[in-house]
Amino acid sequence: MNKVKFSLFALVAIFAASCVADPVMEGEGVAAEKSPMAKIINSSEGAAAGELILYVDEETADAWTVSTTRSGNAQLDAVAEELGVESIAPVFNMNINGDAKREQGMHRWFVVEFDQKADVEQVAQKFATVSSVKRVQYSSTIERPDVKAVPVSPEEVAQTRSGEEFFNDEMLALQWHYNNKGQQSIFPGAKEGEDIGAYGAWKYTTGSREVVVAVVDEGVKYTHPDLQDNMWVNQAEANGVDGVDDDKNGYVDDIYGLNAVKLNGNISWDRGEWVVNDRGQTVWNGDSGHGTHVAGTVAAVNNNGIGVCGVAGGDGSGNNGVRIMSIQIFDGPDKSTIDNNAKGIEYAADNGACILQNSWGYNSDTGPQSDSAYSSGYYGIELTALRYFQSQSGCSAMDGNVVIFAAGNEAYGSANYPSAYNEFISVTAYAPDGNPTVYTNYGPGCNVAAPGGESEVIGNQGFKDYGCVLSTLPAETYDEYSGREYGTDYGYMQGTSMACPHVSGIAALTLSYAVENGIKLTNSQLYEVLTSSVRNIDNSLTGSVERHQAYIDQNGNYKIRSYQFNLDLYKGKVGTGKLDATLAIMNLRGATCIPVVVGEEYALKLGNIIGTGDINVTMLKEFVLTDDVKQRLGITTSDFFSNTIYLKCTKPGIGVITVKYIAGGNAVGGGSSTGGKLMEKEVVIISREGNDAGAWL
Repeated sequence: MNKVKFSLFALVAIFAASCVADPVMEGEGVAAEKSPMAKIINSSEGAAAGELILYVDEETADAWTVSTTRSGNAQLDAVAEELGVESIAPVFNMNINGDAKREQGMHRWFVVEFDQKADVEQVAQKFATVSSVKRVQYSSTIERPDVKAVPVSPEEVAQTRSGEEFFNDEMLALQWHYNNKGQQSIFPGAKEGEDIGAYGAWKYTTGSREVVVAVVDEGVKYTHPDLQDNMWVNQAEANGVDGVDDDKNGYVDDIYGLNAVKLNGNISWDRGEWVVNDRGQTVWNGDSGHGTHVAGTVAAVNNNGIGVCGVAGGDGSGNNGVRIMSIQIFDGPDKSTIDNNAKGIEYAADNGACILQNSWGYNSDTGPQSDSAYSSGYYGIELTALRYFQSQSGCSAMDGNVVIFAAGNEAYGSANYPSAYNEFISVTAYAPDGNPTVYTNYGPGCNVAAPGGESEVIGNQGFKDYGCVLSTLPAETYDEYSGREYGTDYGYMQGTSMACPHVSGIAALTLSYAVENGIKLTNSQLYEVLTSSVRNIDNSLTGSVERHQAYIDQNGNYKIRSYQFNLDLYKGKVGTGKLDATLAIMNLRGATCIPVVVGEEYALKLGNIIGTGDINVTMLKEFVLTDDVKQRLGITTSDFFSNTIYLKCTKPGIGVITVKYIAGGNAVGGGSSTGGKLMEKEVVIISREGNDAGAWL
């Protein structure tokens, strides 16, 4: 088995800009002795009625495992009786992988249920006074991301389809986030090369079936024509009896994943209801297609002649492409609670997922109280579950799993939780011009940037959504803005929610390459690849750019106003840079990366890429520079003289050339002929504009 080899050039701090306090594993003593109320580790805003989550000591956990009515602790039993506790149940399933879960303290988390009319804050305070209760957490509901989906029109598809794309999917030309050609018709100021470099990475891998990505979100439409072939399937349940827990994991009919709202396998994506809001408007309260959209960016089936491509969706042969597991935390108007979220994450770990894709979170109002409980180590149940997921190994090529979160869409100066924990990756969003989006969170806790998309005014046509991210949708889900079903399986969305699956997709693509090439790595090494395989974003964050905002004037008319969007605010605050899939694969391959400036001739000296100074090798003139690399980088000069290749690139982008040389002679030996050994070295050319020339990598 090969060991992974990295060329992590100019390696930056792996979780740059994260100054969020690291929660320690226990922290059960000092703060609690001073103030029992410090045990209450989150806000009651959005808390579910009639239940609390408790983290108890070992003795109580063992007693409650035997009897869920009495703990043997007189003080705790008296409080439970006084509060009218109706049931006590463990959160996690200790019958599966129980030893590993005990190491994470998962056996000590319980949900207590009581009268729903009771004041949940008073009940929490009462439990906090009990010495055997170490943490108290409100069972908060997770807020659904506020997103707008814009269905793609047949006219757009007909006008933009091109036979020059990497795969034959009819809408690939509209997915600028994979291959940005700088079209101003998509976004004013769009810049060529501001994408994830998918085309370069697809030459090396398109995704492995062994890699499973769990999408924690709305339910994924597993019957979608562009997703159904890349869904994870629980074969025991698929081939079992309806209504029966065939695999004995505690959940019935969990074929494509888990509905964590209802705690069964009934994955849905089109539930909801029409309600009248505070302004008297009738709006759709329910599914938006968010989970299906996210899943499509990760693994929509590639090269099948329809729809869109996924970052790691395979090549259409049916033998590759990563698989999607649906962990549903929003179900129509219903939302999951934090403890059910934790069960969903546990399920993903127990069923072989190796990447956890999370485009959800909560802000500081309902998240951890970092100035009290969390700063003293009183972490919550969701962090326990995330740490458990990260400790498991769902893929043979990696020791451990990885967790990826969206940073949030409130334009806050810090990432939301759980994204802000520096144990995971937090993703910010940029637009087709390569600048941060107007909505992205930034600052502490943010680790890396990816395309999130943005609507903009094009000419005098008003707002257009071509600059958003195009992916899969459920055609039968309602659009709250039009009041009609989407009517198409594809559409645009924008947000860090859309940036996040690009990173999950690149993680899946990189891990797939490891699987296919016998490389073994740790999750820490994959995190290193993801946070260092980046293009610079900070050098262009100076001054301002024009953005537009829609509003309704006092006469009820739709208006658009222009404003200057300050870029200086984001410098050093959106992560290490813009993640590039080609660079990630090259990092894993151990290739040498060379930055060049557009329009300037570069002298690539052999001695600088395979040694230091002058070395005894003979370089062959026929270095490999393919036509597609020439075209992508606009290479107008490519010459060879005295062990040096001279290149001039006229376009920004990334391309790979292969340098051939002879080690130990002037000719290649073979048979009875004595001579040198023919060697090859991959070199990654990263072509960038002059204003992006410093600290690229």
